[in-house]
Amino acid sequence: MAVRKPDFAGTWYPSSSEKCREEIERYEKRARESSEKPEKAVGGIVPHAGWYYSGEIACNVLKSLRAWSSPETVVIFGMHLGPTSDHVMMVEGEWETPLGNLEVDEALASELAKSFSFVKETPFLHGADNTIELQLPIIKYFFPNTLILPLGVAPRDEALEIGEKVAQLVREKSVEALVIGSTDLTHYGPNYGFTPKGVGEEAVRWVKGENDKRITELMVRMDAPGMLAEARASQNACCVGAAAAAVAAAKNLGGRKGELLVYRTSHDVEPHSSFVGYAGVVYYS
Repeated sequence: MAVRKPDFAGTWYPSSSEKCREEIERYEKRARESSEKPEKAVGGIVPHAGWYYSGEIACNVLKSLRAWSSPETVVIFGMHLGPTSDHVMMVEGEWETPLGNLEVDEALASELAKSFSFVKETPFLHGADNTIELQLPIIKYFFPNTLILPLGVAPRDEALEIGEKVAQLVREKSVEALVIGSTDLTHYGPNYGFTPKGVGEEAVRWVKGENDKRITELMVRMDAPGMLAEARASQNACCVGAAAAAVAAAKNLGGRKGELLVYRTSHDVEPHSSFVGYAGVVYYS
């Protein structure tokens, strides 16, 4: 089977299996336990900066999901796309990680392609994408036998339809699945051309207490249409199409409650006038 090579191993996360596993194990030990005792987990939201900044948050979400789910397929919504962008799907092959390859759920991809138009990626024809790739070694660590379906979803209303269709297909095929949306939150500061509160501590407080808070509250309430509108108005989610699609899918898979496990910014890790917000959310039935 053809294999897609990683683009960010060795830069955004470790390239060796030993270092990769060590890093995940370190994050795993520090993971915050969920306050919920659900019957089942259906999905979550993860960030996608380099592991130095947000790997621990993504690991916390996936560790929590493992406690209540044993998926046959993990559907990963991501990619930096604009409102008029084409949707994207990897339709065949495997994706290499330092901990082993993850095979694409080609049957699910084929069925989904009957309902929507996608730019179809293969192991030999694709763009570099951090939003999905950075999750893959963590997924392989916690769910070593799962298939994956990597999807790039543009931030428009059709994103919700794609999420709902994924859930429908999963139910029809009686597949145990998790749905993951990959997005970072507010990109604030001179580096991003977004400084409505200037720079300094007031700006940090505003991002944490207002701008990011609004979008994370919508994520927890599982309000996918509200997330799309909020991100358009406030620039507080860089891949809101992916996050909204994951929420729509999670609701249609029986998700009834969201929990914000972790929130922080890159400023908390390394103070700077330009910084990014990150959230880890889990969805339960």
